[in-house]
Amino acid sequence: MIRPRLFLMGLLGLGALSTACRTARTGDASTVVLVSLDGFRWDFRRYGETPTLDSLAGAGVSAERLVPPFPSLTFPSHYTMATGLYPENHGIISNTMYDPERDAWFRISDRDAVEQGFWWGGEPVWLTAERQGITAATFFWPGTETAIQGKYATHWRPFDASIPNRERVDQVLAWLALPDGQRPGLITLYFEDVDGAAHDEAVDSPRVRRAIEAVDVAIGRLTAGIARLDVRNQVNVIVVSDHGMSERSPDRVVFMDDYLELDAVRVVDWHPVWMGYANDGDHERVYRQLEGAHPNITVYRRGDLPERFRLQHNARVPPVIAIADDGWSITTRDYFQRNRRNFFGHSHGYDNQLLSMGSLFIASGPAFAAGHTVPPFANVHLYELVCHLLGIEPASNDGSLDSVRMVLR
Repeated sequence: MIRPRLFLMGLLGLGALSTACRTARTGDASTVVLVSLDGFRWDFRRYGETPTLDSLAGAGVSAERLVPPFPSLTFPSHYTMATGLYPENHGIISNTMYDPERDAWFRISDRDAVEQGFWWGGEPVWLTAERQGITAATFFWPGTETAIQGKYATHWRPFDASIPNRERVDQVLAWLALPDGQRPGLITLYFEDVDGAAHDEAVDSPRVRRAIEAVDVAIGRLTAGIARLDVRNQVNVIVVSDHGMSERSPDRVVFMDDYLELDAVRVVDWHPVWMGYANDGDHERVYRQLEGAHPNITVYRRGDLPERFRLQHNARVPPVIAIADDGWSITTRDYFQRNRRNFFGHSHGYDNQLLSMGSLFIASGPAFAAGHTVPPFANVHLYELVCHLLGIEPASNDGSLDSVRMVLR
């Protein structure tokens, strides 16, 4: 048991919680609040007034940028952070997928599909915590509304974009106000404001600025509430985003129907990573038709995808993949003519190493370094970091605590 006296003297790091503390939440054990600001590119603080995020970064630690997995999309990236696995290993290889073994489709807009546990491999951190006696509470995060391995977090909510940010924060504060033994050790929180605005508008538009400032206000409400509850010495707050954003234009579009007979292919995903099958099974023909067809797409057979993408070893990845260059879109001429407005604003999903796809990492609390900025690192390591803060044993994963030790006090 960690003595409160020693904790308050700062003689024991939060990452060194004893085994006894792994099975109960007591007043001297750390709580992790993991917050996602969907679509908040690493540099978006410069496009709005963000006093709370600035203060957290000044008091704690920030990264030059966080590197998402490939493809740099919402569901693959969030689930990589949650499991410490690359998409090829956890199975959420895109926001839209086809599973040939089950002849099943997954779309993030299809709640019935999202709630099917077979899509979700690995062990997310809320289940790792629960399995080791730590209560988890999730106010949205991709995967939390699914019974993964047949289990949910103790507290969870189905995603509902109509719930105001204030209500989300107040529920988190209510969890933090629970007495010892009931207070969750892990809490997730999610805001989609910036992603929604940046998809439609220029980064310096009033709408994007309002979205950036709205999430900063929400984080401010959270940190002020934590201070009022007097649990600051027990709570580590980690603020992340899932991907960056790249400006697109109707002048930067690849029309796939210029190169393919679309009736002859099954297209699984379109933009900016096109994935498809030949209906007759001649996938090599589809590859040859696309390879070199346009200077702003790069075409691969599944088995030839660069190893750094960590995507090729999953059966849900179709045989032919075409990846658009930064800021380019892939579509058809008919869709473009009917939806030209959709090709303004910003998008994501591109090569994860692009600067434009970099995301946010800011952390503050008793476990974290103060006033430091660290080099970029991959978000696959966050699972190991959160397990370390909670003092629990991580499940098998692709991350490494050594890769993020520089953020710790």
